[in-house]
Amino acid sequence: MRDACREALDAAAGAGAAYADVRGVTRRSQTVATRDGRVETVGDLESEGIGVRVLVGGAWGFACDRRLDREGARAAAARACAFARAAAGRETRALAPVDVASGTYRTPLERDPFDVSLGDKIELCLAAERALAHADVKVTSASVRALRERKLLLTSDGAEIDQEIVECGGGIDALAAADGIVQIRSYPSAHGGSSAQSGWEYVEGLALEREAPRVAEQAAALLRADECPPLRTTLVLDAEQMGLQVHESIGHPIELDRVYGTEAAYAGTSFLKPGDLGSLRYGSPVMNVTADATTPGGLGTFAFDDEGVAAAREPIVAEGVLAGFLTSRETAARIGDGRGGSMRAEGWNRMPLVRMTNLHLEPGSGSFEELLDGVDEGVYLETNKSWSIDDKRLNFQFGTQIAWEIRAGKLGRMLRDATYTGITPVFWGSLDAVAGAEEWRLHGLTNCGKGQPGQVAHVSHGAAPARFRDVQVGVRA
Repeated sequence: MRDACREALDAAAGAGAAYADVRGVTRRSQTVATRDGRVETVGDLESEGIGVRVLVGGAWGFACDRRLDREGARAAAARACAFARAAAGRETRALAPVDVASGTYRTPLERDPFDVSLGDKIELCLAAERALAHADVKVTSASVRALRERKLLLTSDGAEIDQEIVECGGGIDALAAADGIVQIRSYPSAHGGSSAQSGWEYVEGLALEREAPRVAEQAAALLRADECPPLRTTLVLDAEQMGLQVHESIGHPIELDRVYGTEAAYAGTSFLKPGDLGSLRYGSPVMNVTADATTPGGLGTFAFDDEGVAAAREPIVAEGVLAGFLTSRETAARIGDGRGGSMRAEGWNRMPLVRMTNLHLEPGSGSFEELLDGVDEGVYLETNKSWSIDDKRLNFQFGTQIAWEIRAGKLGRMLRDATYTGITPVFWGSLDAVAGAEEWRLHGLTNCGKGQPGQVAHVSHGAAPARFRDVQVGVRA
């Protein structure tokens, strides 16, 4: 792999590239899913290849080749330079300076998830499904996943970085139905469960079989719960829903390529402007958000990004004021702030894009009970069910699987079909309190889409339950 990457760098330089980065990647992904007591999916896929990105005449070019050898490397470099020359002459591009890096990184783990047999993974899922059994539950499902990716990055700046990432995760779902009403409960979160950069001990720690009876009982109870009424009220969100709120209304709008409009095809741009840095009030003074590519267990954790920029912890929102963007070396140079550090690609056949690493809402203080204690009347929402947000990440509506009334600081009757709406800076401006570090949880998402052709990034968000005042819950008549 190293010889192939060096061959690509030499070929790019010989073809006139002012800058080049080369990634040799080998990848193995495994998925096991069961549904209604039967095996639905067993997937075990491997791929390898090389991706070459070059800057020629002020234009980017990218090409890839599945042959991870010298011939494939030279072919990819030649095509990348040809693509760049075809687009050259439109503008000049500068890159933020970077310290020349070399090093290795390996995910810390106790048990390699690929050492666990497919039979054991199937039985874990089936056992969790058996524990979901309930008269009102009509459909059950369970899944586990694992990923190993080894990536060697060489750049014309002199970087040589070897990293191996291991991920795994899982989840369960129970769908209940009766009298024309259908409800679902998921654990540890919806949309494929939760994953972490870890060994198989993370999946074991999820205790899917242990949690399954509670999940099934809540799904059934929702069939008889009252529908959440429309009202303006105090809203408390659980840590999992807060993670998605952070992802959609903070993570995507702070990607600086979206801000500049160079990324718009897949999911729009951003309501933010470059000049908002350091001045825009994003939310209330209790709002503090951090991008941290060093978070233990985070799906966005690494030692160096795909431009060779070292991982770091960076402020994004400080006491409610926009303090940073997610940047590449190019966008950091353009705005005159930052150093990059957020460039990642999915596999070897995609070029790096500005992506979220691990984006966290920093904890406040106090327990969940203390957070509720400050609410005379309100609604507590838990576990995401749906989301909708406009292409500037400004107007949004989210739905959750389950909710409860809050009365005099205590949870009351269960509610179904709860939604809430808002305008991003207005909503975050209503943030009243965030629970403390003991309530803070890390959730890993594997379905963040961006780019054309599309890429799916794996990211993690840490959050604690949070309280918002005067929020529209439900749809006004």
